[in-house]
Amino acid sequence: MPPSDPLVSPHAFAAHLGDPAWAVVDCRTDLTNPSWGRSAYLQEHIPGALHADLETDLSAPRTGRNGRHPLPSPEHLASVFSRWGIDDGVTVVAYDAGVDFFAARLWWTLRYLGHASVHVLDGGYAAWQAAGLPTSAGEESRPARHFTPRPHPEHVQRMADVPGARRLLDARAPERYRGEVEPLDRVAGHIPGARSYEWRRSFGPDGRLLPARALRAQLEGALAGVPPEQAVVYCGSGVSASHVLLAMAVAGLDGARLYPGSWSEWCADPSRPVATGDET
Repeated sequence: MPPSDPLVSPHAFAAHLGDPAWAVVDCRTDLTNPSWGRSAYLQEHIPGALHADLETDLSAPRTGRNGRHPLPSPEHLASVFSRWGIDDGVTVVAYDAGVDFFAARLWWTLRYLGHASVHVLDGGYAAWQAAGLPTSAGEESRPARHFTPRPHPEHVQRMADVPGARRLLDARAPERYRGEVEPLDRVAGHIPGARSYEWRRSFGPDGRLLPARALRAQLEGALAGVPPEQAVVYCGSGVSASHVLLAMAVAGLDGARLYPGSWSEWCADPSRPVATGDET
């Protein structure tokens, strides 16, 4: 099944509120305050939305060597999606606060497991509120369904194969890429050979993704002639890199891989090489 349009506007999705064939998932998260996302969800959310916890629903347990948000097993994810009432007949809409990347994590994860009918709400919850659309509060649920995972290993780059990528894009802030600061991980710098392409570059001043043509121009510049199928994207823990992959899909440059462990996994082993500064 071909992938669906990666984005959906607030008004377009509002027409499907209450439709059991559509599921909406609130992915709002604050990495510095783990309880904020659920608290914000309980206080106010899109009607019918379920809450996704990045740490428990969309990440595997950490070992200290596998990154800060390890990719869970297909079995774990299938259990979560089944509990959320998602199966082959359900279209999923993921949203976060707005200029953020957490909804893209769910979008990428569902596609990785073969679920093509998934969108990210363009502009996130901020755009929903700005449009004056209805909201709800408190816990919500959906009847469980059976989610069948169909993993696509070609969407993932294993750590051992990262150095062989023709084009490696680092989605973190440029100062982290250059190794000038490192607020989260044990070592500053980047994987040798990587180019900097911060995930924030995909947004316009209105808090929504740039038009497809503008995204394509930016991303083609970063790819520098390398086909997207031969590119790998990473970040600090495999979450914000998902947003670059979303932008690539919107731009018609689908096919790049995610390195899920990202910098937090790479730098956990002191024997792995580290680069600093800019690369061209």
